[in-house]
Amino acid sequence: MKTVLVTGGLGFIGSHTTVELLARGYRVLVADNLANTRREVLDGIASIAGIRPTWANVDLADPVACRSFLAGHPDLAGIIHFAAHKAVGESVQKPLAYYRNNFGSLLNLLEFTAEHPRCGLIFSSSCTVYGQADQLPVCEDAPIKPAESPYGNTKQVGEEILRDVAKAHGFRAIALRYFNPIGAHPSAKIGELPLGVPQNLVPFITQSAAGLRAGLKVFGNDYATRDGTAVRDYIHVVDVALAHIDALERLFAGKGSEAVEVFNLGTGTGSTVLEVIAAFERATGKKLQWDFAPRRPGDVVAAYADTNKAAAELGWRAERSLDQCMADAWRWQQTLPGR
Repeated sequence: MKTVLVTGGLGFIGSHTTVELLARGYRVLVADNLANTRREVLDGIASIAGIRPTWANVDLADPVACRSFLAGHPDLAGIIHFAAHKAVGESVQKPLAYYRNNFGSLLNLLEFTAEHPRCGLIFSSSCTVYGQADQLPVCEDAPIKPAESPYGNTKQVGEEILRDVAKAHGFRAIALRYFNPIGAHPSAKIGELPLGVPQNLVPFITQSAAGLRAGLKVFGNDYATRDGTAVRDYIHVVDVALAHIDALERLFAGKGSEAVEVFNLGTGTGSTVLEVIAAFERATGKKLQWDFAPRRPGDVVAAYADTNKAAAELGWRAERSLDQCMADAWRWQQTLPGR
């Protein structure tokens, strides 16, 4: 039984990936300092999987704490690294916090993989590395544009760091460039649970529908898109989680064609903000109150993925629809007041 470390494993994508790893028979070690989640997520994971993973409350950006933690786990077969600050708008306001946390945690983990090159690493990257792409859908070999936000910059530079260290120390890694993960586990036992005001569209939608937020803001109505609102590729979080398992098993099987491979994770379809709102109303029967607001700094006009490489080499495709994403997200939201 291989042991896999999931950093940020009590977060949104991390918790769903932990569930899928446990379902495949892996021993899972979770590292999460609860910066943007709650320890009760462990209960949800255990309820779904029938197994409670080992959890360590550790700040991986702290070099001393990270080194001490990893010293106790020299047998790790793989690391899936989610632990990072992730909000585009917030990163514009707090760039130092994003650079300190996102680079610090990655560098500390890479010190371990440099010493243990048999430990494969899956890096949580982002479609923000493309900036505003010249062509859509975006392929993995599209030019990397100047980052539109400090968050995007941490992912661009993070990939560069990964390639440099892998070349120097002989370990292998995969960077997965997510588009926009949304939804929740169909059991409604885990889902997206941001602390404070949500920075992403769908949790703001569900909290608005639940009466917890006073009206939804649609940022920008003058984009060059079919309805004037920004276009994104929204993908179910369970599909994203399953892609991590496929990527990890590719590393274990030694199938990689280069030291660091890159794959897009998306559906291949772009949806406008207004189309997402319509999908929520259609899937749930709930009517949303919303109005337009000015564009946010750091947002691109449109981004959606070409996923042919992931299909051909990982054997992975997104399977869940936008309506299913919204129905699952709303089911999850409805469970929260009782918790």
